[in-house]
Amino acid sequence: MGRLRTIEDLGDLAGRRVFVRVDFNVPLEDGRVADDMRIVAALPTIQELREAGSPLVLASHLGRPKGHEVEGLRMDPVARRLEELGGFPVGKMDGWIARPGEGEVVLLENLRFDPGEETNDPRFARELASLADAYVDDAFGAAHRAHASVVGVAQLLPSAAGRLMQKEVEVLSRLVEDPDEPFVAILGGVKVSDKLGVIAALLDRVDALLVGGAMAFTFLAAQGAETGDSLVEEEHLDVVRAALEKAEARGVVIVLPEDVVAAPEASADARKETVAADRIPGGLKGLDVGPRTVEEFTRVLADARTIFWNGPMGVFELEPFALGTRGVAQAVAAANAFTVVGGGDSVAAIRKLGFEDSVDHLSTGGGASLEFLEGKTLPGVAVLMEG
Repeated sequence: MGRLRTIEDLGDLAGRRVFVRVDFNVPLEDGRVADDMRIVAALPTIQELREAGSPLVLASHLGRPKGHEVEGLRMDPVARRLEELGGFPVGKMDGWIARPGEGEVVLLENLRFDPGEETNDPRFARELASLADAYVDDAFGAAHRAHASVVGVAQLLPSAAGRLMQKEVEVLSRLVEDPDEPFVAILGGVKVSDKLGVIAALLDRVDALLVGGAMAFTFLAAQGAETGDSLVEEEHLDVVRAALEKAEARGVVIVLPEDVVAAPEASADARKETVAADRIPGGLKGLDVGPRTVEEFTRVLADARTIFWNGPMGVFELEPFALGTRGVAQAVAAANAFTVVGGGDSVAAIRKLGFEDSVDHLSTGGGASLEFLEGKTLPGVAVLMEG
């Protein structure tokens, strides 16, 4: 794949302005940052560059303003939280022009307020590149987007990966190229259609694939199960059947739910019951994996040497349907394996339960990590490669 350029490749940075693409796409509630994991993850790179004597221009997107200014998506709360966490002043810009002096850190306004960001407009890339002497990308969560701040600026300035980007690429490369075996992947979430590519790629590498979340019902339906009112993507049944056949041919064990927690609808006070996953009564939809499934998943994970988990096992934000995700999180945390968790919901579950120190790597890029494992070229990574 080539060698990823790192901060060392930029040479002496004292006095040289550095444009740092960070991923501060964080949830906001009542004008405050609700989850600061991504800000904390960028601090090592920011602190290292500050100590090297670089004035810093930080830039990120936030939400999906689609090229327009949206008051609720301004970066001001993010700047305040960065200042609190970092212990240094952060100048928040109202636009995209900033020339920080020695030791200064400024945060530009939401990059996606400008329509040129998502179209990788050369005009916007030049405007951003004019602010600095070098470029560092620490936003792995945006690496699968060929945007102006991800690709355009990197092509105009001496560029390198930040420490977070570097670690993400190293960890995920290990899963692709040299995982310790048995390698077990856990996939959950709503739609199997979002994961078809990574399922196909993982079946060439893993020893077992554990499937939960609503996407499991398309697998179950492909085997002729009665899925009640559960979400089934009928148009993907043939692809899922092909995946099941491929797994069988390669000796990969696909473990589907044995039992599920079902209810008429997803609500905190829903009347729930645990039923067999292949015999869900009409009028009920599966909203979490059941206790027997958690037991079986836990048994498989206990023997694993490498684990990758993406996607919750159910509607875990509602307490009646949180036990499956919680059980899997506990099993991943307890496993004597190299453990990688990617995707916002899975990471949120691990953190909510206090298991983050028991996991080797929490990936900040859900979509980016899946595309990397799928074998796709990520524009934001490719542009930082030598050669």
